[in-house]
Amino acid sequence: MFRRLLAPLAIATLLLGCAPANTPFRTNATQAGEAFAGTVSAADPRAEAAGMAILQRGGSATDAAIATMLALTVVEPQSSGIGGGGFLVRGTADGTVETFDGRETAPAGATPDWFLNEDGSLPPFRESVMSGLSVGVPGNIALAKLAHERHGKLPWATLFEPAIRLARDGFRINPRLNNALSSRSERAGFSAEAKALFFDMKGDPHPVGHLVKNEALAQTLEDIARGGPRTFYTGSRAATLAKTVARATPRDGAMTLADITGYRAKPRDAICGSYRAHRICSMGPPTSGGVAVLQILGMLERFDLAASGIENPATWHLFLEAQRLAYADRELYLADRDFVSVPVAGLIDRDYLARRSALIDPGRRMATVAAGQPANAPMALADGNEPPERGTSHFAVVDGTNTMISYTSTIEGAFGSGLMTGGFYLNNELTDFSRAPEVSGRLVANRIEGGKRPRSSMSPAIVYDPQGRPLLVVGAAGGGTIPVQTARSIIGVVDFGLTADRALGMPFLMAFGDRVLVEQGTWLEAAKPQFEALGHTRLFARPAPVKANAILRRNGIWDSARDPRIEAQLELP
Repeated sequence: MFRRLLAPLAIATLLLGCAPANTPFRTNATQAGEAFAGTVSAADPRAEAAGMAILQRGGSATDAAIATMLALTVVEPQSSGIGGGGFLVRGTADGTVETFDGRETAPAGATPDWFLNEDGSLPPFRESVMSGLSVGVPGNIALAKLAHERHGKLPWATLFEPAIRLARDGFRINPRLNNALSSRSERAGFSAEAKALFFDMKGDPHPVGHLVKNEALAQTLEDIARGGPRTFYTGSRAATLAKTVARATPRDGAMTLADITGYRAKPRDAICGSYRAHRICSMGPPTSGGVAVLQILGMLERFDLAASGIENPATWHLFLEAQRLAYADRELYLADRDFVSVPVAGLIDRDYLARRSALIDPGRRMATVAAGQPANAPMALADGNEPPERGTSHFAVVDGTNTMISYTSTIEGAFGSGLMTGGFYLNNELTDFSRAPEVSGRLVANRIEGGKRPRSSMSPAIVYDPQGRPLLVVGAAGGGTIPVQTARSIIGVVDFGLTADRALGMPFLMAFGDRVLVEQGTWLEAAKPQFEALGHTRLFARPAPVKANAILRRNGIWDSARDPRIEAQLELP
């Protein structure tokens, strides 16, 4: 862990520029006897360093989270950034929790048949993604401004300095970005602007170690830093964004300047629950993730997982069964509650979860799983056909006041829609809606409508210990796997007493309908006979499609960690 932190701290020194030479860059520090500026966990050390630089300048956790998001726009263009949106959860030492919704919105002209052919059939998924049909109005800049107005300490423009420097001076392509460019080259190089940045004259992705200078993005960030969010949501930049999307939209109702100008980030009520006397808070709709995490944990609370053991297939059988029940509810009920009645309180009610948990047999897989009937649930909804999500990044911040920020940012798929403007990729979040608006004559809750926010799996979470003290900031990337990763990490900390890096590094397994993915090369794969004896007969082994980040307090020290699986993908020659 200590070795991993050396690179971000060195980068932070460069990002600070004029900081005194003796400025201490410490990710972990005791609260007594040493100043504790804070700590950051992100999917890229250079983004981590951007957040740390802001903390060292006296910024709040909110300031540092914004700087991290902006830096990720530069160095992790395949996953997140200002062309997408996100969710932010903020918790203070006294237990006050707020959540902010920067999820993208559909243009006003979008109708439920948005993705359908004229004959009512569904086109190939690629045709929906790599077009203006998939692009929602980006929300990250509005989210950042809303959070900064409430909880920022440093000037708005200061937060942009590390990202501007990375974009203008250049950053080197790491193995992870190179792999993404190679495996998603059609989408990554869909626009001429992107191809000129990331590909050579022969059309091949630039190699690991190649220096990328993104002057267009540097100029975009400078304009927003100087002029505020109105520079992004009004004027020539917004008009260009709208035209870029409209030109690529093969039907009426395309995004307009008014759609962009009218976008608003929203404060939302946090959703909170308890697990073994720990208070857990996350984001509510339009994401399904927070509900799913609380449901999984709530259904597992009656089982003594610690006694069962961390390397016992029976333990993880219970986890799989709780997943299946939570995801059945997710598919039917979760959507943008500004448009659809979502029974959030009923879904996380302890009595309801106890009834759902009673369906779990410790000795045998449930033959079938269906959605339950929580209080105030609409009864005439259908399950939609949302595709898997891919391009997302999670980051976590704790500052010197023990304020926790859990922020998940996304452009949906790897490189989003493939469309680029101003040096950044535009999202394909609208394909998070069900492309079919109804099934068997019943409406799908997550159907597309003008101004609506698509359902997400993002699950930014914070955890307080049984004494009410800040304990854990956690979240993940990986589409539909996100709630499972987040719940699993909390179980690792609460039930098994693991450190942050060990909790994130636990072997991964997840139920996909009747099939179960177990992480290749782990004890889970070797335990296939035991899982089969419990009724899980359709196991398949694959590398884990996961990418989590966390900050955990142990013995008064905050420990920053990222998923150990991606460490080798971040190393530069």
